Amino acid sequence: MESQTHTRTFLERLFRTATAAAHPSTCLQSHLPPPPSGKLIVLAAGKAAGSMIEETERFYVQQNRLRSNNLIGIAVARHGYGRPTQVIKMVEAGHPVPDAAGLEATNTALALADSATADDLVLVLMSGGASANWIAPADGLTFADKQAVTRALLRSGANIGEINTVRKHLSRIKGGRLARHAQPARVVTLAISDVPRDEPSAIGSGPTVPDPTMLAEARAIVARYKLDLPESVTRALNDPANETPKPGDPIFQNTSFTLIARPADALAAAEREARAAGYECIMLGDRIEGEAREVANEHARLARDLLAQRKRAVIMSGGELTVTIRGKGRGGPNQEYALALALALDGTPLAAIAGDTDGTDGGGGDASDPAGAYVDGTTASRARKAGLDPAAFLADNDSTGFFGKLGDLLTPGPTFTNVNDFRAIVVDPA
Repeated sequence: MESQTHTRTFLERLFRTATAAAHPSTCLQSHLPPPPSGKLIVLAAGKAAGSMIEETERFYVQQNRLRSNNLIGIAVARHGYGRPTQVIKMVEAGHPVPDAAGLEATNTALALADSATADDLVLVLMSGGASANWIAPADGLTFADKQAVTRALLRSGANIGEINTVRKHLSRIKGGRLARHAQPARVVTLAISDVPRDEPSAIGSGPTVPDPTMLAEARAIVARYKLDLPESVTRALNDPANETPKPGDPIFQNTSFTLIARPADALAAAEREARAAGYECIMLGDRIEGEAREVANEHARLARDLLAQRKRAVIMSGGELTVTIRGKGRGGPNQEYALALALALDGTPLAAIAGDTDGTDGGGGDASDPAGAYVDGTTASRARKAGLDPAAFLADNDSTGFFGKLGDLLTPGPTFTNVNDFRAIVVDPA
């Protein structure tokens, strides 16, 4: 029992190390541009929006003495992820399904961008979750239409790239359109990546960068997953006017885009921690995608192989897994991965953690939702002794219910950043 407690503490420390490496307090200020001759218009969206605004105000107001009448803007983050601000208005809104607060905040952001002049600087602070927080339906669509699209995509098993491809073609802000609103001002975007391959057009659905995806691709995704969508959405996806601006469009001539934190940075920080503790590190990369339970089985096979070789190692990975919902339970990709892993590691001395670095994984959209779960080789047997059938919970997609009953949920609360999933499996034959 003492060994299990030690391993769990170690895994939780790895998770905290990974998230701390991507927090704006450690990575934002060195990238902030000098104040402009005109106004500084700050537009922030996503789970790190509040913490990014905190650091931005500290830099411009406290360190550079920028007067408040030269600093305007708005920040929107998911409910529970707001931070205290001095000048910039902070709004909390729905995620993953958008709500009216997000709609109003987006309209304000677009109006501020429209007001920008050539002397102004529009500073856009992006992080994961911005796609849901910045909601501006394309002409002919209602807010309810956009909510319906989001719900259908989330239930379909589509990956984040596919989800964003559809959403970008149904929006007045996504897919480069914010850059058009901000003309003729200079636009500087600083982003925390939460997407595999760190593709700028995928972070927050790329509101200030060219979009390489096409309307035809969005229609193909709808067909592939047999999505039942409102007729107005079908019309919008067939309307050439909803094509997004592409590379080479002159609206991007006075824009720049910089990544200030990536999933790879978070994994690298955790790797250093693991090596310092005497473990070999098996890095699977920050771009793992796929069905959560299938990926878990693959990782379990690797862990068992390393155990058979008497290796003392930590297997780490990031990325964004998906869950095809077949049951009626609650839980996100990290919890479902952990539940499948608990079955695959049953009876072994192995242990693992899986969590979303934003602090929540699936759930009902509350800041108190779990980020993931902890498992070891005793998880499945402990569950059975308590009268719980792990396989039945997995079939019902009820990983939150399962780990909640065992006391094995990972619940760090909001981390105010987001560089996607963090997973680690400890292999220690001793």
